[in-house]
Amino acid sequence: MSHVEIREIQQEDNQHIANVIREVLVESGAPKVGTAYEDEALNDMFKTYSGFKCAYFVVVEDGAVVGGAGVGPLENEPETCELQKMYFLKSARGRGLGQRMMQICLGKAKTLGYKKCYLETLPYMQAATKLYTQNGFKNLEKPLGKTGHYSCNVWMIKTL
Repeated sequence: MSHVEIREIQQEDNQHIANVIREVLVESGAPKVGTAYEDEALNDMFKTYSGFKCAYFVVVEDGAVVGGAGVGPLENEPETCELQKMYFLKSARGRGLGQRMMQICLGKAKTLGYKKCYLETLPYMQAATKLYTQNGFKNLEKPLGKTGHYSCNVWMIKTL
């Protein structure tokens, strides 16, 4: 039986979670431009999420980072956070880890004082979209904030 832990990101997780995110994006056929793939934040996720009203969590299985997700402020929307960089390796999917991570991130968003949570995804990430819908996210007609992820064309929001 493997040991699975969800914890806040640590400095030594930086390269591992960047690799996970890029691997999942490539595997899903996502464009490398206009998505998280090219985000500067991937180079130092620990530092990025050490900022004001931010948190990032990693899923560690038997000592290896297999996924992660976080929340951070959405530009020009002070009461709204963004669910960010929620990606899991294929080996970690379909086991309820996404649901556990969602609960942790939304709980943290509330404690950070956010009233709403926003996210962006791609239409072919159907399992993710199903998870978001099951957790009360509703589709929006247009994006909020300025995420720079112009290739993501599914926008969703949830009242916390």
